[in-house]
Amino acid sequence: MNAVDYRDRTTLITGASSGLGAEFARRLAARGSDLVLVARREDRLKALAGELSAAHGVSVEVIAMDLAVEGCGELLAAEVERRGITVSSVINNAGFGTYGPFHDEDPQRLRQEVGLDVMAVVDISRAFIGTLRSRGEGVLVNVASSAAYQPVPNMAVYGATKAFVLSFTEALWQESRGNGLRVLALSPGATRTEFFDVVGTEDAASGTKMQTSEEVVRTALKALDRKNPPPSVVSGALNRIMTLSGRFASRRTVVRIVARMTRPR
Repeated sequence: MNAVDYRDRTTLITGASSGLGAEFARRLAARGSDLVLVARREDRLKALAGELSAAHGVSVEVIAMDLAVEGCGELLAAEVERRGITVSSVINNAGFGTYGPFHDEDPQRLRQEVGLDVMAVVDISRAFIGTLRSRGEGVLVNVASSAAYQPVPNMAVYGATKAFVLSFTEALWQESRGNGLRVLALSPGATRTEFFDVVGTEDAASGTKMQTSEEVVRTALKALDRKNPPPSVVSGALNRIMTLSGRFASRRTVVRIVARMTRPR
């Protein structure tokens, strides 16, 4: 297995101020990639940019932007072009989840969730994929979730958005075969990041052991380093077993099991 060479390339990472996004930034900077870090919290982005530039001698640009807005992909592409940057890889990591019975959820919050978890992924992928395909050497990673593999009561919208991301990304993987662009849907399980701070409870973790951001990103980069990368990868042996086990039970059984796992404790 030969590691992908990220030197003389520029990777754009969304949701880069913490968690998986920040860890992708650290790992790719260590491999020599210049970076464009995108998130709302500019102070955190600048601190991370300074850290990575000093440690690895790479160029790091910071773009503070709310991606839960219509046309975010075109806005982001225009800003990158204005700065004279050519992006060769994209990591779509920005997203959040909500927890609780659907009938109790705030409608505006749900619209924001779908906007960031679905529309931003589509919008940014569409805005940059032409450039990525023309270079034929980079990566496009869309962060899905192990929640994508079955309905998730008490996280109904989040699970559905991630099912979309998984299906969408695997389709792009097929469309990009033979082009040189490596497309991957990354599906972490419960991971110790700020995700659960936003959700408001760790009940959404289903009582499973949490992985670290380092473990999840290591899984993604290992998959991308393969000679023939897969369309998707689930991080964590137990998470892989759980996603596979759903294939051998009825939909009724699966949704009831998941409901027991995600109910408030």
